[in-house]
Amino acid sequence: MSSPPTHLMELPREILIGDGVISKLGSFITDLDDNASKIAIITGNKVKTRAGAACKSSLFEYSLQDSWYIADDASMNSVNKLQTKIRDSPDFIIGLGGGRSVDVAKMTAFKLNKPLVSVPTSASHDGISSPFVSIRGIDKPHSVKVNTPIGVLADTQLLSQAPLRLLASGCGDLVAKLTAVKDWELARDETNEYFGSYAANLAYMSAKIILDDSQKLLQKNGFGIRTIVEALISAGVAACIAGSSRPCSGAEHLFSHALEYIAGQNCGLHGERVGLGTIMMAKLHGLNWERIVKTLENVGAPTNAEQIKLNEDQIVKSLLTAQSLRPDRYTILSKLKLDKQSALELAKSVYVL
Repeated sequence: MSSPPTHLMELPREILIGDGVISKLGSFITDLDDNASKIAIITGNKVKTRAGAACKSSLFEYSLQDSWYIADDASMNSVNKLQTKIRDSPDFIIGLGGGRSVDVAKMTAFKLNKPLVSVPTSASHDGISSPFVSIRGIDKPHSVKVNTPIGVLADTQLLSQAPLRLLASGCGDLVAKLTAVKDWELARDETNEYFGSYAANLAYMSAKIILDDSQKLLQKNGFGIRTIVEALISAGVAACIAGSSRPCSGAEHLFSHALEYIAGQNCGLHGERVGLGTIMMAKLHGLNWERIVKTLENVGAPTNAEQIKLNEDQIVKSLLTAQSLRPDRYTILSKLKLDKQSALELAKSVYVL
């Protein structure tokens, strides 16, 4: 086994979770830096309407000046526009919203060399606390590393108002850690890649709690939201500890990125795509893929291509394209090297097709 690589572990400094904690945003910011005065908030129109007043009131209470910016889409074009608009040299950038707003805010903060506070309004993927973003228009068709959010404020009451589909997507992204960790183990055994046991176990635990409690997650109480958001934050922290996305992203994520490339933007949510990928990669790894299917069904996530309007050709092409997107990342697809027929048979064998 190779010596562990030298890498910087950037972890969130503070994480605040609970009902109504959006009202504590001002105190949260000043706890991070009591000299802060200017705050730039990157969000979406709907989220600003829903949560803007509470944010502004809390920031005003602590004499924090707020400037608001709308992320049109998750692209470098949006990031570049925001870089130009944010001229007042804010002390913090806040990413307020779903995956798009938080990712755009993370990339913008990285480009401007400003600390970021993540304020998710949907528990749809593990970008809440991780140092990785998926942004269209960069030269790599997969997640890239930026800086870890310095703080995470997760209002479970606000998160509970998001559509259930987004919550189900978050569960899909969590279940994906099962095959991501198996891919990392495979790379350790086959190519002598560094493997971080602690980070791997933390990511695995985030997936296992979804498997164990999937029937209870969508009940109308605080348990589901709290469990899912804590698991997503833990998965993001696992990536911080590993110094890479290895514990959270394997062949199932490469499949998802390939689907975006082949089928376009309207090919389901991130967690929905990786959920389908996880089913297929679990079969290749010899894992209990039927249990993964049952878990996804329990939380209302799709388990076949038709549910997110994908066809046979798109699924097969994505399986074949996946590994070429990132040849440096050894996964089960590197080992087995599917052809068109075996890819089709795989998808059909687990009823993705």
